[in-house]
Amino acid sequence: MVKIGTSLLTRDGGHLDRPLMSQFVAELARFQRQGIEVVLVSSGAISAGMGELHWTKRPAELSKKQAAAAVGQPRLMETYRQLFRRYGISVGQVLLTREDFKNRSRRQNAQATLETLLAAHVVPIINENDTVAVDEIRVGDNDTLGALVAINIRANVLILLTDVEGLYTKPPHHGAGALIPCVDKITAAIESLAHAAPGSDGGTGGMWTKIRAGKIAARHGVAMAIMSGKKPQNLRRLLAGESIGTLFMTPNFSGF
Repeated sequence: MVKIGTSLLTRDGGHLDRPLMSQFVAELARFQRQGIEVVLVSSGAISAGMGELHWTKRPAELSKKQAAAAVGQPRLMETYRQLFRRYGISVGQVLLTREDFKNRSRRQNAQATLETLLAAHVVPIINENDTVAVDEIRVGDNDTLGALVAINIRANVLILLTDVEGLYTKPPHHGAGALIPCVDKITAAIESLAHAAPGSDGGTGGMWTKIRAGKIAARHGVAMAIMSGKKPQNLRRLLAGESIGTLFMTPNFSGF
């Protein structure tokens, strides 16, 4: 499973970065040709919608966010459809909310759909259903969504592509740190590396949600990697066994 963050998919206030998306698709198509089942969790719908609507600032109102997602999601999917079609690969859109994981019947239905798509060599492209999700039914971020889907389909690894190289020995607000290549267990000390700077109200660079996703995945035996998506070719290096980014191990993970 591969999750790509909004910062990698968009540029210039919401316009999709088609050249970079094309590189991501080329790498994922390569994996599928090698017989590796690929599931993509893709952010970017709200930002893509903002660009289409000529909104320069991300809206605070829920209705406007949902409107932007309604406009941006088909645009995002059409771009992926065109790019994957170059390699003879079909894609399928799967939009989920928290209820799709909490409710047993809905969870099983989602699992069956994803497994059927994979059996048909279709690449499922997953996002939260932002057009209808309210706080009560939202997963909240695509890192966590990726972990929940990875568990549901029994993926062997979840790869989170972001705009940083991985997890560092110091939070960014404490100065330069060293990249941590491997984490055997997510401890309180590891969690502290993702805490927000004093006085801020969120995580640092989105790392907190990634650590949380790693904890969720590890409980169910799914390994996770955090790495920079600025060079999509690093995906093949990671799967070839090179030390790229930060790998969160699980006892049953035997490698790529």
